Amino acid sequence: MELQQMSQMFEAFMVIAFGISWPLSIVKSLRSKTAKGKSLIFMLFIFVGYICGIISKIISGRITYVFVFYVLNLVMVGTDIVLYFRNRKFDREQKKNA
Repeated sequence: MELQQMSQMFEAFMVIAFGISWPLSIVKSLRSKTAKGKSLIFMLFIFVGYICGIISKIISGRITYVFVFYVLNLVMVGTDIVLYFRNRKFDREQKKNA
């Protein structure tokens, strides 16, 4: 296996490892209906990080199968950010009705 292929393989493992947690986080956000325990700043930094990774791939012209994982993770983080705002609205309504 050449170094370029090994590099791509390890990059894919990294992005997949990071990405495994997002579906779990999304499910938790859907079920809990609360934004408590979530950090918007944290999610935004990760979102921007994935955008930078995607831009890097495009600029370098090294769009491989790993690119798909960057995009998939970006979509999942974006989904969790949207759920954060939905859940924050639920939190405000619950506080108002309490």
